[in-house]
Amino acid sequence: MELKKLNENFSVCRVEDYSLVNLDAEYCFIGKTDEEKSLVCITEDVPLNTLKRDDGWKGFRIRGVLDFSLVGILSEISKILADNGIAIFALSTYNTDYVLIKEENYQRALEVLEWSGYRITDESLKEQKREQFDTLMKEAAADNAFLERTYICEEDFKYPDGENIGRGK
Repeated sequence: MELKKLNENFSVCRVEDYSLVNLDAEYCFIGKTDEEKSLVCITEDVPLNTLKRDDGWKGFRIRGVLDFSLVGILSEISKILADNGIAIFALSTYNTDYVLIKEENYQRALEVLEWSGYRITDESLKEQKREQFDTLMKEAAADNAFLERTYICEEDFKYPDGENIGRGK
């Protein structure tokens, strides 16, 4: 199973109300009960009307859309981490599950899960590699254009009547 590493820092909050929550933010998990109004969001998106907050969470999501009939996916992950003394904060959406872990345990959690057979992907690394590849391709295209111009300049130049005027430089 593949886990996608999220590169944001998250905060778990208790809010007065949801009036200042940025619902257009990339990540915004809202939970409301008869006792509280909770919010999990990227730390930079914590609203001003937050009553309590716990910063320092990192996370990953289970890749793909999980069918509701699937059983035990989140419990297996939480068991592996619990057996290694790592606490989690789990969130579920319609499509998949998210797991948040305190920052100081995050790297160890990823290593434990990878050792247990999970594949960890990091989209930011893929994006960096894609950008590096695009830059190399642009440089190669520029080098190729330079080489083509150089080749043309090195050919013998001739007047229209065919007389040779020497080699270009």
